[in-house]
Amino acid sequence: MVADKQVFRSNGKLMLTAEYLVLRGATSLAMPLKAGQSLEISPAKDSSQSLIQWKAFGPDKLWFSADFSLPELNIIQTDDRLKAAKLQIILLTLKQLRSDLFETGSGFNIETHMDFRPEWGFGSSSTLIANLSQWAGVNPYTLLNYSIGGSGYDIACALADGPLFYTLNKLRPKVEQIAFNPPFRDKLYFVYLGKKQDSSHGIRNFNKLAENLDLTDTVAEVSAISRNMASADSFDHFCALTEKHEKLLSGILLMPPVKTKFPDFDGYLKSLGAWGGDFALAMYAGSKKELRSYFARYGLQTIFTFDELVK
Repeated sequence: MVADKQVFRSNGKLMLTAEYLVLRGATSLAMPLKAGQSLEISPAKDSSQSLIQWKAFGPDKLWFSADFSLPELNIIQTDDRLKAAKLQIILLTLKQLRSDLFETGSGFNIETHMDFRPEWGFGSSSTLIANLSQWAGVNPYTLLNYSIGGSGYDIACALADGPLFYTLNKLRPKVEQIAFNPPFRDKLYFVYLGKKQDSSHGIRNFNKLAENLDLTDTVAEVSAISRNMASADSFDHFCALTEKHEKLLSGILLMPPVKTKFPDFDGYLKSLGAWGGDFALAMYAGSKKELRSYFARYGLQTIFTFDELVK
């Protein structure tokens, strides 16, 4: 007998430091977000229908739907074949980890509800994996590794109560909860650059560029930057550390720092996540109104303060 509706929720994420290099063992400063995603699972109203009816909602509308057969998990219908194929991989991996999970003899109605827009890169996949893992009672890092892959920092954020250091040591995640509450947080903003980046593509590009590089010293340097940023009590010191981080990554990725796109910005900018899109951290000592006015010239309207976003 399938239980009544179950609800699970996980946090969105942002990586403040060690993008790409976290895969090589660098310590990342990462932050769970107030925005997240919930998962609602209930038994199918028609017990004779042995299928999963999946509906994914964004903040204001349905953004994806699909039906999967049970227990095979074949795609019966969908409005987005690529999203359905990615979800199918996750569900098939979940089935491998819990072989009895979909052998109920009846179906499920599953709904996901995101507080954020899917294109923002706040963790639509990681929050889903964390929620499904809670439902199935499996290790979320195992589900991630055997399905879509990644460093796992986003899984750590999905389940955390506050900011953290995340380190991969021989593929084993180490999570350290920290107190990151900078006294200058009113000068920290998150600006959406208007272009969602493909993290997996960025990782493949990084691996190709770094294939013959000895990154031992760089990994140690970025780890030190992460820890120094977390404890910085001076706005100028914090900004200088982000600038140093940008230069290090720029040299490896052979890409210009994000600040070069906004050369007259009277502040500092740091890339977040996959370079070239998603969000940037803007450090600005002026007013919020001035900051919004500046980025509006570039057609960029989505801006969050630190306190609006960070859990």
